Amino acid sequence: MTRWTFLFSAAAVAAQAAKTRPNILLLLADNWAWPHAACAGDPVIRTPTFDRIAREGVLFTHSFAPNPSCSPSRALLLTGQETHRLGAAASLYGNMSPNIPTYTGLLEKDGYFTGFSDKGWGPGSPEKAGWAHNPAGRSYPNFDAFLQAKPAGQAFCYWFGSHDPHVPWNRGQERKAHMDAAKVKVPAHLPDTPVVRDDILNYYCEVEQFDFECGEILKTLEARGELDNTLIVMTSDNGWQMPRGLGNCYDLGVRTPLAMRYPAMIRAGQVREDYVSFGDLAPTFLEAAGIAAPKTLTTYSLFSNHRRAEMFVERERHANVRKGDLSYPVRGVRTADFLYLRNFEPDRWPAGDPEFYWAVGPYGDVDDSPTKQMLLKDKPQPFFDLILGKRPAEELYDVKRDPDQVHNLAADPKLAKVKIALAAKVQAWMQDTGDPRATDPHTDFWDRAPYSGAKLKTK
Repeated sequence: MTRWTFLFSAAAVAAQAAKTRPNILLLLADNWAWPHAACAGDPVIRTPTFDRIAREGVLFTHSFAPNPSCSPSRALLLTGQETHRLGAAASLYGNMSPNIPTYTGLLEKDGYFTGFSDKGWGPGSPEKAGWAHNPAGRSYPNFDAFLQAKPAGQAFCYWFGSHDPHVPWNRGQERKAHMDAAKVKVPAHLPDTPVVRDDILNYYCEVEQFDFECGEILKTLEARGELDNTLIVMTSDNGWQMPRGLGNCYDLGVRTPLAMRYPAMIRAGQVREDYVSFGDLAPTFLEAAGIAAPKTLTTYSLFSNHRRAEMFVERERHANVRKGDLSYPVRGVRTADFLYLRNFEPDRWPAGDPEFYWAVGPYGDVDDSPTKQMLLKDKPQPFFDLILGKRPAEELYDVKRDPDQVHNLAADPKLAKVKIALAAKVQAWMQDTGDPRATDPHTDFWDRAPYSGAKLKTK
């Protein structure tokens, strides 16, 4: 049973936006997965800032970044549109057209002072696509510098794009002193070894570092007396970077923490269990500011009455790691009971070619870590094949019995009707949202789309 009675009527939201234009603060981690937060039940990690925002606002238990790749996910955030609608921007290092409306641009046009620090939209080359600056806004060294530049009395929209917890996990190491490796939950797709447990602790250290830095920003707002007039969102652009996370449409690649605080519109202590998208933040920010959302949006304000019972997921090319610049296209749907994935090109290597091609290294859609190095060296089974091997055209997982999604039931005749129904849902979603693969499943558009990442030089 859901445990929320969220916000107020649309009329009340509009009245509040007209009365007081809130500041908007986005606290964005780089590859942080659900449920790695104390208030989400993780027994090891400490996240007092995230816990506070959840406690004083609303915690979303089924938040998804539906494209598990950094720049496409951030393009979804900015535009509120499914990434397959954004051309080359559906892929990592793909250019995003400046003609596509973004919430940052619309807020700035309507009088907001906008800017970001650290990682905005990216990785990519906005200037090559014709942007005057990063789509997230103008760049500032930190929040204090941004506030110093802001004219007095002007509402702001600030994007803190942390680089944590992105690999290499080498920041905040002093935090490991309080962590108990024995309490770490190792997902079923990874071997339970000291190397893996230590890797997870290093990732936790950077999550805690991100949480600490977000707490410092909140302290600044409190000191200025602006905390309660600021809509605060704390979340992540993707799941974690452990093997079979980032770049994959399984939960640990797409399911993310999300909490939101704004006392004028959000009653404290709520928990929302419906399915929400990273792209829902664009219409949410616009509605809070009293700005009409473009009709191109395919997402919904979190202040609206729209509720999802499922989440559609997708990916195109992540890193350029297959000979011929090939993508690994996936579309799928996650419901309360199942995860269904359609792999359009099952003859390709989902984790990248075993031999180095352009970026990262062998199996380059899995970023380097001690865990990956162990997989390549020892080739432990079944983990090696599960993470790095080829996959069938369809995958189906019972997420209640198999929460780590390791037992593919797509060939089970008992679930044939379930698979057919979910495949039909995915096809209908693709058609309704203008996905080129709805009519041309094997289109080479994303194979041919320019990749702006530099070629890695090997020894």
